[in-house]
Amino acid sequence: MLKTLSLLTCLSLLSLTQLACEKPHQTYQHSSLHFGTLIDITLYDVTEAQADAAFKQLDADFTMMHAAWSPWVASSINRANILLKTGAAFSAGPSILALLKKSRSIADKTDNLFNPAIGELINLWQMHKSEDPDIQPPNKDAIARLIKSNPRLSDITIKGVKISTSNTDVSLNFGAFAKGHAIDLEIAMLKNLGIKNAIINTGGDLKAIGAHGDRPWRIAIQHPRKDTWLAKIETQTDESIFTSGDYERYYMFEGKRYHHILDPRTGYPAQGVQSVTVIHTDSGYADAAATALFIAGPNDWLQLAKKLQLKQVMLIDDKGIVHVSPAMKKRLSFNSQIETTILTTTAL
Repeated sequence: MLKTLSLLTCLSLLSLTQLACEKPHQTYQHSSLHFGTLIDITLYDVTEAQADAAFKQLDADFTMMHAAWSPWVASSINRANILLKTGAAFSAGPSILALLKKSRSIADKTDNLFNPAIGELINLWQMHKSEDPDIQPPNKDAIARLIKSNPRLSDITIKGVKISTSNTDVSLNFGAFAKGHAIDLEIAMLKNLGIKNAIINTGGDLKAIGAHGDRPWRIAIQHPRKDTWLAKIETQTDESIFTSGDYERYYMFEGKRYHHILDPRTGYPAQGVQSVTVIHTDSGYADAAATALFIAGPNDWLQLAKKLQLKQVMLIDDKGIVHVSPAMKKRLSFNSQIETTILTTTAL
């Protein structure tokens, strides 16, 4: 799933913000395009040799992951989706098995609101072509057929390295998990290189470790309806900050907005929410949880957040009202230039 948080440095102003630069000779930055989005990496208090080695490895790893996990190219996921339609068992690569096992646990906890098995439904909506001027919603009967089939990860049988399914409408798309999982893998790689202070931001899905000198990393959360930030936050130790928003990828058709966050229960874009931000130590978990809470909607998200044992969540409903958990609110500094209605929820 794409996000619209981005990094603010002394040289570039984006919506997710590193607000100041100290000792620039010790700060190194690198940007590259993977997963169909710009990945921004900032390293602090490293040598030039460390930074060069890290950036080279990051690019190589992200290239490999994209080649394996993207459903839009000739990838391992694409191969798996073709073979799943046969109903026969086949060997899946270790990275695919890892995605399946980690995702299925979260899918179960969210009652399949987070559902990476709805790749066919995602394909119907063609959100990867959202900038096409002729794009429009898919045929209602096609949506209804997939909803009746109800594909989910629990339809997949895993025996050793082999997987199979009797539901041939299962099609894998880990867009709401893979980038978060990738961030965690690459943060671990940076730590192995001796790097203690860094941010990896994949199109707004980010994880920060350490600090920026004598202050924490400072992050700004994008306003879902304005071209500015809604709130700022300082990171603590190792933290992942993920936002799912209806403004990230969408198109207009006959005056109505159709965004990319699909409700597996209805087959249509989820309603009632503009964005959800989750803070957690696990990037993949935060990514999937933000998606599930968005789909749960303004009436049910709080109950799901408790089930997922989340403590720091902010949801903005379709009226622009900010619902925020007490633990999250304590850390946020809201933009005083924007009129905002803030409701503090019960403790999570």
